[in-house]
Amino acid sequence: MIRILISAAAMAAALIATVAEARWLRSETDSFIIYSEGNEKSLREFASTLQRFDVALRLLLDVKEQGESNRLPIYLLASTGEVAKLYTGSRSSSFVGFYRTGRDGSFAVSHRENGGRSRGTSASQETLFHEYAHHFMKRYRTGAYPAWIIEGFAEYYSTIDFDKNGKALIGKPAYGRQYGLVQLPQIPVETLLATDPHSLKTVGQVDVYYGRAWLLTHMLFHDAPRAGQLVAYARAINAGTEAEQAARQAFGDLDQLDKDLAAYLRRPLSYRMTNDAIPVPAHIAVTALTPGEDAVIPLRLARLSARPRDDTASAVRDSLRTLTATHAGDAAVWFEYAAAEWALDNDVRDLAAVRGALDRAIAIKPDHVRANVLLGGLLVHQLDKQGDYADASWDKAREPVALAKRTDPDDPLPLYVYFQSFVDQGKRPPDMAIEGLEQAFRLAPENLELRVAHVFALANRGRFASAIKLAQSIAFDPHMGAQARPLLEQLLRMRDQRQAVLRQAQPASLDQ
Repeated sequence: MIRILISAAAMAAALIATVAEARWLRSETDSFIIYSEGNEKSLREFASTLQRFDVALRLLLDVKEQGESNRLPIYLLASTGEVAKLYTGSRSSSFVGFYRTGRDGSFAVSHRENGGRSRGTSASQETLFHEYAHHFMKRYRTGAYPAWIIEGFAEYYSTIDFDKNGKALIGKPAYGRQYGLVQLPQIPVETLLATDPHSLKTVGQVDVYYGRAWLLTHMLFHDAPRAGQLVAYARAINAGTEAEQAARQAFGDLDQLDKDLAAYLRRPLSYRMTNDAIPVPAHIAVTALTPGEDAVIPLRLARLSARPRDDTASAVRDSLRTLTATHAGDAAVWFEYAAAEWALDNDVRDLAAVRGALDRAIAIKPDHVRANVLLGGLLVHQLDKQGDYADASWDKAREPVALAKRTDPDDPLPLYVYFQSFVDQGKRPPDMAIEGLEQAFRLAPENLELRVAHVFALANRGRFASAIKLAQSIAFDPHMGAQARPLLEQLLRMRDQRQAVLRQAQPASLDQ
């Protein structure tokens, strides 16, 4: 990964220049909130296609729920270079889109650039479909899946297109992976099954990995002799079978699988078609943003993508502080400034500035959900630092979070922060808070921090089977990996200790 290092002052100036040029539109569908600098017509078309993709995924994967109460924000940048610069600091990086989930929620970033491809679906559509497929899988398939399935799933569904009659075409070729599949040295299947793509060192290796993951997924879905093997493999892993053993049980000889995959690449590829047309969404709202909201979009993206000690984080904070002078009446600007200051590392952030900005945001918009959540977090942080664990003080600190919960019951963050405040106080969360955490997990199961909290909440209530199954899904996530293995070990110890206590509590049997 290449990162261009420039001074914080120069970075801030560049960010402010970007803000001055931006003219963002917001589109809302049943499942998405999409921000784009493109024109209204192209944004409507993009939003319509993406919503149809969501409907198609629900049909193909038998998800009954339609639409999302907790909708995914998506940001469409002008070019792949803009995406790469945001993600790595360098326009020359190979990143063309990304999906991220964290404490602030999930979001995806893609681009509107469609050049450079003569066949198949557009590059921008495939990128966005790939990133949304990740989100969809994390939200509706919460089992344990190796990295190659996670990426193969996203690649496979990224090429969905719609014919002139509106039917979805599934399994079309991933033409963007052609060079890596044909021209570059291939990863053996046995290696592919065990490889984390984040460990790969070169762009070429990554391209080969994604192409091979797509091809193997495609073959397992479409090659009749191997029907059902992918399901058997995933079930074995989720039943506790070690991954390599599960692969050999489901796929047979892995060398033969490798040979079959090479032969499959040389065959004409088939694709599936839905029986019925996927309807075009009837209601897509497109609105222009207020000047303050328009100004903060690129800075919000930079904040969410930055690291606490990164120069970018300080530059974003400085740019937002500058914006508060020209948009002093906009709660969104004051909140973003507070959030950027709070996101800095403990030894450099100014908590008085955070509190001042939050007070301004809440004075303008008393029910601003995220401002109230952050205010509660700040108050809890200060109580913990002071060593004040009195119930009255913590109840007072929870009041803005409780207001945020009431204001937007579909935002998982207030529910989670409310639950976590009791943990931070050293108290057992009341049933209402535990139920709120469960609701937060249902709203955002893709959030790893929420998953971990939910795992321990389940374990503390004696529901170890569910907790361990959920922890296994975290252990297989390529972004967590080794960090999650101690979590599994801790859960197993908790289970064994609970069982030992229960055995000791049972009365001794009497001899007859």
